[in-house]
Amino acid sequence: MKLALMQPYFFPFLGHFDLLNLVDEWIVFDTAQYMRSHWMNRNRILHPAGGWQYITVPVKKHPTNTPGNKVEIAMEIDWRKRILRMLQHYRNRAPYYREVMDFVEECFADVSPNLSETNVRTLEKTRQRLGIVTPIRVLSRMDLQLGSSLRPGDWGFEISRALGAREYVNPIGGAVLFDRDRFEKHGIKLSIQNFATMTYDCRPYRFEPDLSIIDVMMWNQPERIKHYLDTWREALPSGSCG
Repeated sequence: MKLALMQPYFFPFLGHFDLLNLVDEWIVFDTAQYMRSHWMNRNRILHPAGGWQYITVPVKKHPTNTPGNKVEIAMEIDWRKRILRMLQHYRNRAPYYREVMDFVEECFADVSPNLSETNVRTLEKTRQRLGIVTPIRVLSRMDLQLGSSLRPGDWGFEISRALGAREYVNPIGGAVLFDRDRFEKHGIKLSIQNFATMTYDCRPYRFEPDLSIIDVMMWNQPERIKHYLDTWREALPSGSCG
């Protein structure tokens, strides 16, 4: 079994779904400490005047060491309407505007006051829309005995060992956290995921890489996105690592 572990992000970029598509089982790391101005409660879309802008879910004040699954959304703020309004500039430009707006509205109709739960539900709906079959599990709902005071590089190893995974895959950005020898000593292969940005025509805008999956879906059918995730590594030069 090939395993990945990631925090619950808000409408994450396509590389997040590439990793989800790559593994056999996905664990939502919802017990990690929440960090302000992070991808748990915001992401990026195109800006009508050029470049990009943030779409943000406002959260209530909480202590610094609060885990992600304890963060509450400031539901008294009408953030859903604000985000939908920010997406309206795609109208008459993006070919799949109406379908994606309907999809986002469907996701927003199923929000929880808990930020992590909302992100997990949205991730599940997006996974289904893209045709990705990898099952999603949530760490806080699993009865795993992992010990206390684990360091950032320990979680992937301990969860892989507890679940009997043969391979653990992590994005390249966190590669320095892991001890490859430690994994291999316990019969677990450590793989680092590279991701080649999917480019697409978004005229009259200038293409901006690695925006939210919302932007990708505005310009591409789900089937085309899934085809890219399934095949982009095949186009790599010989000897390259995906």
